[in-house]
Amino acid sequence: MRLNRQEIAKRVALDIPDGAYVNLGIGVPTLVADFLPEDKEIILQTENGMLGMGPAAGPAEVDLDLINAGKVYVTEETGASYFHHADSFAMMRGGHLDYCVMGAFQVSVDGDLANWRTNSTTAIPGVGGAMDLAVGAKHVYVIMDLFTKTGECKLVEACAYPLTGQRCVERVYTDVAIFQVGGGRARVLEILDSDLDFAALESLVGLPLLDGAPTTASV
Repeated sequence: MRLNRQEIAKRVALDIPDGAYVNLGIGVPTLVADFLPEDKEIILQTENGMLGMGPAAGPAEVDLDLINAGKVYVTEETGASYFHHADSFAMMRGGHLDYCVMGAFQVSVDGDLANWRTNSTTAIPGVGGAMDLAVGAKHVYVIMDLFTKTGECKLVEACAYPLTGQRCVERVYTDVAIFQVGGGRARVLEILDSDLDFAALESLVGLPLLDGAPTTASV
């Protein structure tokens, strides 16, 4: 009963406040753009030089000049603007973004982020703008599956992979639950898998968790 990627993205979209300036990372975080509530004005920035990005473009909406950092064709909102790549990174590094949503290989209970490479000798590292966003955005949210394909939990006591940023992640959205991290502990904000209770989740994660009075979410 775990959430799929679209459902996780939809859940994140509900927690982004009205008026926020937001960067969405490559991959699953990009899907958040498709679920932003219509009654909120949320301004999306993409690091390749666009402010006011809209949802992914449908077949009849494709403009070859409008792509996001993940090379996905996107739409534009009224008032959208375009700028040099360097100016985009100045926005990110200068603390002008309220939120960024990124993927991760691991997140620690201190809020450390590892998302640009693993220890594999065959994988191609790809940091992109993640380090700039990790230190530049006011709030860093992570979307990731809670477990790897081989069953290891990606929420860990200490990251085993090279860090993207230290103590930067505030909240982790997974297919199983939502966690608040920092201060050496992870707090369960919401359990999303209806087959789990707090004790079962804590056993699966393999770490001591704080109970944030989680509830089962509907998507």
